[in-house]
Amino acid sequence: MTRPPTAAQRRVIDAADPVSGRLKGTPAQLTALVRHGLAFRHPRPPHDHFLTPAGHRVREAAPGPPSGGPAAGAPEAVADSGVFAARVGGEEDGADGGPARLREVRGAWQGLLELRRMTNPDGGTDRPCGWERAHLVRAAALAVEAAGHRPAGPGGRDGYRVRATPQPEAVAVHAPDEATLRACAATLEQAGWQVGEHTEPRTRARYLLASPRRA
Repeated sequence: MTRPPTAAQRRVIDAADPVSGRLKGTPAQLTALVRHGLAFRHPRPPHDHFLTPAGHRVREAAPGPPSGGPAAGAPEAVADSGVFAARVGGEEDGADGGPARLREVRGAWQGLLELRRMTNPDGGTDRPCGWERAHLVRAAALAVEAAGHRPAGPGGRDGYRVRATPQPEAVAVHAPDEATLRACAATLEQAGWQVGEHTEPRTRARYLLASPRRA
């Protein structure tokens, strides 16, 4: 991408499906986004267009005051765009698990499975796709939340917490007890993640280290 997208192209990017990145626009707009590396045309019918990882980064970029980045252990930052975001644990509204939220989460998970089908080379839905590898915390949190696990509330340890790690392609999952931790591990394994249980050296607390499975 050599220059920022035009206003019209930006509207197409902003209107993309928040999970799958499926785009709608004129042929000229979609062709331009492909040319700039922000979208790709799926090779199989109906040949829909989807955001590339670079396109997702453009979509999620939100103007704001500069900062030193999130504090260690803080929830992954998500652009305040009013679109769906899986709960990573620790959000102010993390305790809201009403019917509307459940429908939203289940719809997002189905959209992610469709994205796997459309973008994995063999059409498989049993393992993470490129979008998930580019959004590890959000992808793992969606798998866990969609399975019905409860996210931690603000500042609390009453539910799961998904956090980034220094390791490439790995997230840490914390839970308030062994039973919840193992249930989260089973959920992630069923969703196509490789999971190992580890001990935090300083606190001796158990946690999961999860990575997207490749095959």
